[in-house]
Amino acid sequence: MGALDYISNFCTVSDGRSKRKPMQTVEIKVKMDCDGCERRVRKAVTNMKGVKSVEVVRKQSRVTVTGNLDPNWVLKRVKSTGKRAEFWPYIPQHVALYPYATGAYDKRAPAGYIRNVVQAYPAPSSNAPEEKFASFFSDDNVHACSIM
Repeated sequence: MGALDYISNFCTVSDGRSKRKPMQTVEIKVKMDCDGCERRVRKAVTNMKGVKSVEVVRKQSRVTVTGNLDPNWVLKRVKSTGKRAEFWPYIPQHVALYPYATGAYDKRAPAGYIRNVVQAYPAPSSNAPEEKFASFFSDDNVHACSIM
């Protein structure tokens, strides 16, 4: 089958375009004050090629776009409406491993969300004290202890 696949690649007709972009969900923070602002942002994003769904939550200043598209194109299109926009910088508070890290809280964050900061995640190191103490004991044999 290898020879047939090789020959069939020469026989296929391709228009030189790249493959479709994968299905993605893009969340953007946009300051919207009124129904007109919301309508303008929704219309700008809905008319893009590859968009499957658009969800606008004005109370959180959040626009969620799902479809086969490039996140940077969506951000650029939203900025073309004259609104200040950025990628959604928040994560749910219950998802963060260290929600009380420096710089995680933001006054402008919606309720239940904190800023997604690098310090909120533990550094990948083998020197963590929790890992050292957890390796002293074995769940398989409760009478075995590496301290003794």
